[in-house]
Amino acid sequence: MNREDMRTLQSERLVKQVKHVYENVPYYRDLMDKKGITPDDIKGIDDLYKLPLLTKSDLRDAYPYGLLAVPVKDCVRIQSTSGTTGKRVVAFYTQNDIDLWENCCARAIVAVGGDENDVCQVCYGYGLFTGGPGLNGGSHKVGCLTLPMSSGNTERQIQFMMDLGSTILCCTPSYAAYIAESLKEAGYKPEDNKLRVGIFGAEPWTEEMRHDIEAALGIKAYDIYGLTETSGPGVAFECEEQSGMHINEDHFIAEIIDPDTGEVLPEGSKGELVFTSITKEAFPLLRYRTRDICVLTREKCSCGRTLVKMSKPMGRSDDMLIIRGVNVFPSQIETVLLKEGYAPNYQIVVDRVNNTDTLDINVELLPEQFGDTVKETAAYEKKLAESIKTMLGINPKVHLLAPKSIARSEGKAVRVVDKRKLH
Repeated sequence: MNREDMRTLQSERLVKQVKHVYENVPYYRDLMDKKGITPDDIKGIDDLYKLPLLTKSDLRDAYPYGLLAVPVKDCVRIQSTSGTTGKRVVAFYTQNDIDLWENCCARAIVAVGGDENDVCQVCYGYGLFTGGPGLNGGSHKVGCLTLPMSSGNTERQIQFMMDLGSTILCCTPSYAAYIAESLKEAGYKPEDNKLRVGIFGAEPWTEEMRHDIEAALGIKAYDIYGLTETSGPGVAFECEEQSGMHINEDHFIAEIIDPDTGEVLPEGSKGELVFTSITKEAFPLLRYRTRDICVLTREKCSCGRTLVKMSKPMGRSDDMLIIRGVNVFPSQIETVLLKEGYAPNYQIVVDRVNNTDTLDINVELLPEQFGDTVKETAAYEKKLAESIKTMLGINPKVHLLAPKSIARSEGKAVRVVDKRKLH
């Protein structure tokens, strides 16, 4: 679609969506009223900047039903992701929302050359996580034979991959690297599998990691992007050019803002990515701050698509970490420490060993807690690790340390040490 036709379509859908949200979401109507904005002020996408920005804290304040724009009886599913302090983000879907989301994921599969002759192995997690259900539905829409494997049980993954001749692999990049290692250990060479392409997302990964995975599996590896808040994977996807992800602009309007001032930045500027959902019915977020830092570009693409491209996210404008595909906030760990009777003196150390993220949490003991035997300390570490796993959904290694042993800089402890080389 040419640019003018796309702008016209976006404007029509935006005007309709703003009216829908204003009339059906009291929480967002209050935000608009506070800014002195009514739906009549929004005539098209040139007026988008007038609308208030939404943040994750709005989602937390409105949890669970406060941003729902249709009756619950019209919803057929929820998906969910962890929030900043353990209160989860819950997104709602009508059947039409699911169909549109699956269409977006289908586009991602077609963009890498997928069709009905492919065998698509989906090893993203299923359940509340959007990765599995999104690519599963997209694969069905394309007509691929779909293997709904979910994550884990690598031995079974390899058995099905080899026996059924999987040609497309969908999972996190770190799990793709792990599958490649496991194949090698089992005595397979890259040419022994039938895989052609991989669609990898849900966590940051580098160009170096891309090349390593491509060599190890004998495939082309492509990026996919999405957020539970806007539907899930398929908001943006790479084409065969592998030079950024095309955003499905007929469903999501993208802006880049200055993370400090909220001001919209000109095209080509590096800033925070903001999305407006213009076709979602149940949970349509307007001007949602993703906190991902990236650049948008409209340079002509050799694939022929005219959709705007976003770069790989270059970091975050908040303190969220993505570890093994899971959103982790320091505040979540702090919540657990306080609940378990520890002081909030801690340090999170993230690294990547053999292409898998590691999570170590160093926790200072209070003076009165210090001095237990090694055996007792190990038991406390295990108990705390279990509580943190319950909160985050991933296993950390907990290390209880002597009081005042975490270095302070200018009176503040450095909360997060991320040793992964992600850029």
